[in-house]
Amino acid sequence: MKTVIVGIDVSKETLDLVIQKDDRTRGHDQLANSVKDLKNYLQSKLKEFTDKKSTWLVCMENTGIYCKHVIEVCAELQLDLWVEDAGRIKAFHSLSRGKNDALDAERIAQYAFFKQQEAKLWEAPRAVIHRLKSLYQLRKRLLNTKQRLSSPLGEETYMGDGWSKEHAAHLKPILAQLKRQLKEVESKMKEIINEDAHLQKLYSQMSSVKGVGLIVGASILVMTNEFKSINDPRKMACQCGVAPFPYESGKRIRGRTKVSHRAHKPMKVLLNLAARSSVSSPGELRDYYERKVSEGKNKMVVLNAIRNKLIHRIFACVRDGRKYEEIYTPALV
Repeated sequence: MKTVIVGIDVSKETLDLVIQKDDRTRGHDQLANSVKDLKNYLQSKLKEFTDKKSTWLVCMENTGIYCKHVIEVCAELQLDLWVEDAGRIKAFHSLSRGKNDALDAERIAQYAFFKQQEAKLWEAPRAVIHRLKSLYQLRKRLLNTKQRLSSPLGEETYMGDGWSKEHAAHLKPILAQLKRQLKEVESKMKEIINEDAHLQKLYSQMSSVKGVGLIVGASILVMTNEFKSINDPRKMACQCGVAPFPYESGKRIRGRTKVSHRAHKPMKVLLNLAARSSVSSPGELRDYYERKVSEGKNKMVVLNAIRNKLIHRIFACVRDGRKYEEIYTPALV
């Protein structure tokens, strides 16, 4: 049981902190979002409350790179850190009214106090995962830029000849450079995976599943922190918006089973591409897809089932430490 809860509302410039001790709020403080200020503040509070570090729990919403300083300080001071999804905290306080930074920090502290039994303590990714994530995000930006610049070239029929030629003259060299940069980034991602023995082993197991390539494999490695933060395929399916949920209540409400919109959308898009790739060539998944469609199933429902199958196959290969075998013979046989 944690007796000292620190709720932190993180923004780019500031940190709003509320400390809750023994179910009582001990005021609100605002600091600059810097390592020095936060370290001095927490060290002073550690002396003031004289509680053991093991009874402290720091909780904040996941705000991406703005959380970096809090993570560094908590690691240095050896304080337990819980980086929680903002949607869960918001749902816990769904009936609350009003909003400001101080209130948000207090609500985070209250959430952490009542939900501390469900806390998932932060486990910092290795440096190689940070590098892989950085390159993955860079590739995503380059790809988005390429797609936005390519769209005018597809509208030539609606533009005059002079305009279309002018656009093409300016855009084609840039697009060619973007394509080269994308290949270089992907090559670097592959190189990073091959240089690390553990990542290379995990990737070889994942890529043995039909439809899983470099981008899908790298994104799963980053999202699951090498299968440390997420090691259950059902949780992964839920996170990616692939798991279907029933919609029923009593005898009158009987809605259709459907997936949730609260999902990791980029990963869902990649899984959709992997599913389409797996059914585009002969094999068991293509046979499964055609059989279900012929039975009258909706095509997207069948593709969603294939996404789920891919997730379970990837996690099974990693769990068992082997590559996927389409015709698997059990060891006992």
